[in-house]
Amino acid sequence: AAVQTLARRAGLDWPNAEGLRRIVVRSGSGSGSDGGGAVASRGHVEVLTYARSLSAGEIVQPTDLVWGKAAVAPSDAPSDADVVIGLSARRPLRAGAAVSARDVSAPQVIKAGELVVVNYQDGGVSVSLQGKAMAAAGLGETVSVQNTTSKKIIQAVASGPGEAVVGPAADQFRAARRTQFALR
Repeated sequence: AAVQTLARRAGLDWPNAEGLRRIVVRSGSGSGSDGGGAVASRGHVEVLTYARSLSAGEIVQPTDLVWGKAAVAPSDAPSDADVVIGLSARRPLRAGAAVSARDVSAPQVIKAGELVVVNYQDGGVSVSLQGKAMAAAGLGETVSVQNTTSKKIIQAVASGPGEAVVGPAADQFRAARRTQFALR
């Protein structure tokens, strides 16, 4: 009864349908030590949730997201669906779960071990080379690429499927990606 009273004061309606008689509260809960992440908001809050379950690697579509009420919202819950649409699920995601920024990432356009074309362009000079990606990368992420001829490793920015850029184009690509997310 005491917990129900506290829940009502916090704006929650908890009928205790399970008939719980004992609740254990460990110190440090809400500090992120429970593995669930920090909590930003409590009470009946409007949060973005998944309309259907998604597999790891699946691209989030506008129809995959709905607004719903939840008792708590993750600290990194997006306030705009556009932030999540077009990103890739990092792990399997359950229908009805609150959307968290750590659930998604840029879609992978380069796979580890894949041969990629690295382009350098500045003024009238354009140079391309073929290299082997040392790791997977999403669009706009930095990836290590080993030159297949010299065996040297360079840092490039993934610009598309099987493609990466270095030099001024990489800087421009990074700046454009930051601006795109900052405006949302």
